[in-house]
Amino acid sequence: MPRTRVLMDELDRKVIAILQEDGRASNAHIARRVGVSEGTVRRRLKRLVQEGYIRVLALPQPQKLGYETEAIIGVQVDPDKLDEVGERLAQLKEVQWAAVTTGAFDVILWATVPSAEDLGTLLRAKIGSVPGVRRTETFVALSVKKRSAPLPVS
Repeated sequence: MPRTRVLMDELDRKVIAILQEDGRASNAHIARRVGVSEGTVRRRLKRLVQEGYIRVLALPQPQKLGYETEAIIGVQVDPDKLDEVGERLAQLKEVQWAAVTTGAFDVILWATVPSAEDLGTLLRAKIGSVPGVRRTETFVALSVKKRSAPLPVS
């Protein structure tokens, strides 16, 4: 019998909101802020991770790591190859975010590369060579105003 997911409650939402502010917040710090024991926070976090509600990760700053060019890339795809192309493009190391979408583009990508020259190589040699890709349109980010996009959980 399939296991049913327990819906998140207010405590789960508060814990996640604190981690969105500071992903390195200790269980003790979170517990003090939400008014429960450290053990309660530890159990909640374990469940939230195990059940796929959250993933804990580092959010690097691309420019500090030598990645000077970021771009949003709209991709038009042959309809019968949409899922296959979406999966393949999502595997590219330069792609941080990929989604199958509605509208003028079938797939939208967010890519980060060291230079404009590297962006050209990504577009021509990697994305453009995938069978089923018909057309791309690239929007180079001149400046990024917001790096993280926390969801409103509380």
